[in-house]
Amino acid sequence: MTTDSESAVAPAGVIARDWGWRHASRKDFALRHVDFEIHPGERVLLLGASGAGKSTLMSGLAGVLGGDDEGEQEGELLVGGVDARHARGASGLVLQDPDSQTILERAGDDTAFGCENLNLPKAEIWKRARAALDIVGLDYMRFGHSTRRLSGGQRQRLALAGVLAMHPGLLLLDEPTANLDPEGVKEVHDAVRDVLERTHETLVVVEHHIDVWLDLVDRVIVLGKPEADTHVSGVLADGTPQEVFGTMGGVLADGGAWVPGRAIENHAPKSDSPAKDVVLYADDLSFGRESALGEHVDIAFHAGEITALTGRNGAGKSTLALTLAGLLKPVAGHVRMADGMVPAHRDNDVFTWKSRDLLGRIGMVFQEPEHQFVTASVRDEVAVGPKSMGKSDDEAYAIADEMLERMNLKRFAPANPFTLSGGEKRRLSVASMLAAAPKVLVMDEPTFGQDFTTWTEMVRLIAGVRDAGCSVIMVTHDEPLIRSLGARRVLVSEGE
Repeated sequence: MTTDSESAVAPAGVIARDWGWRHASRKDFALRHVDFEIHPGERVLLLGASGAGKSTLMSGLAGVLGGDDEGEQEGELLVGGVDARHARGASGLVLQDPDSQTILERAGDDTAFGCENLNLPKAEIWKRARAALDIVGLDYMRFGHSTRRLSGGQRQRLALAGVLAMHPGLLLLDEPTANLDPEGVKEVHDAVRDVLERTHETLVVVEHHIDVWLDLVDRVIVLGKPEADTHVSGVLADGTPQEVFGTMGGVLADGGAWVPGRAIENHAPKSDSPAKDVVLYADDLSFGRESALGEHVDIAFHAGEITALTGRNGAGKSTLALTLAGLLKPVAGHVRMADGMVPAHRDNDVFTWKSRDLLGRIGMVFQEPEHQFVTASVRDEVAVGPKSMGKSDDEAYAIADEMLERMNLKRFAPANPFTLSGGEKRRLSVASMLAAAPKVLVMDEPTFGQDFTTWTEMVRLIAGVRDAGCSVIMVTHDEPLIRSLGARRVLVSEGE
């Protein structure tokens, strides 16, 4: 049965006419000469290599790119026949990171937040919030249910409910499962399927891992990277999944797309490799923030070894990673480094060290790359570590240039780090840590937001760091990454 709240949703069409966008601080356009029309109710998978402008287009459709002071627009981008910049409430955007979209403490308030910004009557707001929670399968929750107690999949479904409550005609999903465990991926996929069956909204979804959404989409649009001062179309392919993958599978693969069934390289260590020295170890460690998420942990990490911390969202993987990196105080116990690597006048308890003591010993790649950017240019960002370790400017920038080349970021050297795409920011954060050549590298979701080409280069880089003797500890849900690197698995379970 269709409720009044559901029937109020009118699917919106999209038209892009020679559309392009250039960020104010950048010389080159993020994307350019984009032409397509999406009819109301269509379900579109938007593909393209990392840096092709997918997230920029999604932000443009959501009307959140900003005004003339934030960038330059070419052509037209219309949602429901209205300029996307002025089509307030016509589209709803769900982003990659569930945590960044959870705004308020209570589930009901969080769901109602967007409607309140639309100045809807109070009775209508709560009517819509209840209907939206029902559609995404969270109707069992009380409005006062704490958002802190939700898993990653539940938080992403809550974000989806908040968008649906605004009754957008266009539903935009920008890699909504990138940071979720397999169970969370299924939760969000099934919730979106139910949404489309009940509301018939227009859907545009960005996802590098194509197979997650293939059963729900009826069209694929592939963006190409813009060429300076040319009028080459920004759309490489447009058609049904069968047409696009059947005729352009090889081209898409060469361009970095995760074409279904594509083989991955094997970078597992040789089975006869001898065990190497312990460089870091947890000694009866209990970790957490307000309370312990895990207790009495004893684990050793060896040089030349990769360890994957796996488990459900909310189990404490990122908290454990921050604790192992010396950035979060243990609830009890210790994280210790091997005696031969301890700075002068320090003991081996890494949390007692100063930040400069960690340089060259333990490096941390955060889940949110923006949390570690400290300079105004990409090149300077990568040079920070080597400079702090006593390298001359020439030496530091030589290291930075080499890392930027390997990470396919050289063309962004003068750009502000905050203007990069999500995948580019992730590669920059990895490059800046590797430039300092740490003995232990802790990485939180190192491959999210990567196309197949940049993912493969990331895997090769991690394998190379391991083979050079670094101990790599990575939080990840990326099963192909774990298999490709032959990583040791450590399951993190809440309360254990």
